[in-house]
Amino acid sequence: MSTVPVDEQTILEAKELRDQFQRFLREYEFGMREVETKISILRDEFTHHHAYNPIEHVKSRVKSPDSIVEKIARKGIEEPDFDRIRAEITDIAGVRVTCSFVADVYRLFDLLTAQDDVTVRVVKDYIANPKANGYKSLHAIIEVPVFLSTGALLVPVEVQFRTIAMDFWASLEHKIYYKFSNQVPAHLVESLADAAEAAAELDTRMERLHREAHGVPQRQLAPPPPPHIVQV
Repeated sequence: MSTVPVDEQTILEAKELRDQFQRFLREYEFGMREVETKISILRDEFTHHHAYNPIEHVKSRVKSPDSIVEKIARKGIEEPDFDRIRAEITDIAGVRVTCSFVADVYRLFDLLTAQDDVTVRVVKDYIANPKANGYKSLHAIIEVPVFLSTGALLVPVEVQFRTIAMDFWASLEHKIYYKFSNQVPAHLVESLADAAEAAAELDTRMERLHREAHGVPQRQLAPPPPPHIVQV
């Protein structure tokens, strides 16, 4: 096996690029943790003061380097640098909040985005306007400040709100599409759409039962129009 000599300067440049990328990802990790803290506080406040927890569970992740590279390729970003990636890819940090009911989804969205240091960049309401395949969820890209030793930095974080039924359906749909490498047979696509309708009906029935059992009056819970709404 032949070897290619590498000079010391090339090694130093590679290490510097690695360090820059690690610092870049840490910014998103810190932003994700800020959002997690806000959601945790809301959950604890509801539990202790309202004797009710609207949050079933929370998951979070920062995209891996491979996932970021793949998204750069899909979006056709030429000659990407860190500033370009920050501007073009807004879901590097993600938090998923699973709630009991649709009303809780909008309630948590309202409470989180009403905070003074949270800026809403984009909202995609797939609950009010489901995707063609039946997917339902409320997606929001928000910005939160992260205070580093070098100063404050605004970090975008994608937050997804969905019910237990929506989360179960989305998880199953993802596994099926992965199994078939996105070439899903037509009869399974139809079955998934039917299952999405059944999940929506279950959400409605369970929330109605919850209201009747706890004497919660029916009211309109749709969120106020955020600064920038994109429906896809």
